[in-house]
Amino acid sequence: MSSYVYMKVLESTPERYDRGIRLMSGGHIDALWAEVAERVATPETRVLDIGCGTGGLSLACAERGAVVTGLDKDAGMLGVARRKADAERYAHAPRWLELGVMEMEDVLEDESFDAIVSSLAMSELLPEERAYTLRQAKRLLTLGGVMILADEAAPVGRRARLAWRLRRAPRAALTWLLTQQTTHPMQGLTDEVRAAGFDELREERAHEGDFILVSARREERP
Repeated sequence: MSSYVYMKVLESTPERYDRGIRLMSGGHIDALWAEVAERVATPETRVLDIGCGTGGLSLACAERGAVVTGLDKDAGMLGVARRKADAERYAHAPRWLELGVMEMEDVLEDESFDAIVSSLAMSELLPEERAYTLRQAKRLLTLGGVMILADEAAPVGRRARLAWRLRRAPRAALTWLLTQQTTHPMQGLTDEVRAAGFDELREERAHEGDFILVSARREERP
């Protein structure tokens, strides 16, 4: 493949990302976004979506009347999110920030969100980036504010993990062919959230055990 053709494939990736993620998730990603949004998004609730990508989770929150800020460093992904948002009518149009997680401290004010969500983004960060992001999330939440993180996670146990890998492999290959991207199963996320100082931690498996939901609350000032 020539470099020109390869670059064109990469340029078109954001438009095909949603199809790829739906394929990778076995068709569960929209239900996962809806589940997270249902838990945090009410009219006028200020929600931050970290690593919002093409806006699936952000828009699910906006549909429920939340005041949404979607944050992502990928301009192409945010372009898709904006086009999707412009095609609908929301009580509050989402705000999109082209921003990396390591820049949040410079732009976002303390206690400026009632809820923070993230989907398939924490697993894309390096451990030190994730630790920083979680500390920032606590700073950005109001007292009593809730955070819900959704990510892909391998099951516990050798047999279950082997069966999961066999089931996942064809979807992962097709997703890569479609988008030149894949997801990375997350491990130890709940422990990292606890280390960041959050309270009321809860870990759940969702959608055939392919996803982990970690919810937490900020109860004390840093």
